[in-house]
Amino acid sequence: MSELTHLDEQGKARMVDVGAKSETRRVAIAEGRITMSAQALTAIRDGAVPKGDVLAAARIAGIMAAKKTADLIPLCHPLSLDAATVDFAFEESAVRVTASASLSGKTGVEMEALTAASVALLTIYDMAKAVDKGMVISGMRLIEKRGGKSGDWRAED
Repeated sequence: MSELTHLDEQGKARMVDVGAKSETRRVAIAEGRITMSAQALTAIRDGAVPKGDVLAAARIAGIMAAKKTADLIPLCHPLSLDAATVDFAFEESAVRVTASASLSGKTGVEMEALTAASVALLTIYDMAKAVDKGMVISGMRLIEKRGGKSGDWRAED
């Protein structure tokens, strides 16, 4: 069982000890998309959703979520992020969310980037559900990570 880093010798869950690791610059980027009706997409783009500015709220929610990842995901280390960003791109019938997290530290920020993107997408759904309850969140994935012992990695398209 020792090859599984989140389990001790008895198979019990544990937080990985990163005390002996060196600090390195770490960056992670994640993405996902929310598909919706043309009416919902237009309302978001035009700022005409009854609850207010959907993308502004989603951006703030995603950044806040990145900062709270350790409170949400068991065994994640609480991290002091240097930066977190959430950006949006309009597609034909969707909004794509791209989130990043970075720090200089002993453990990676993949979960923070994924959490930021996920919560931003959920916030879009929550704010626009009065216009389209059939929206679909999909494609959540890590697209890039840099730094750390395992080095750099990028998703293949």
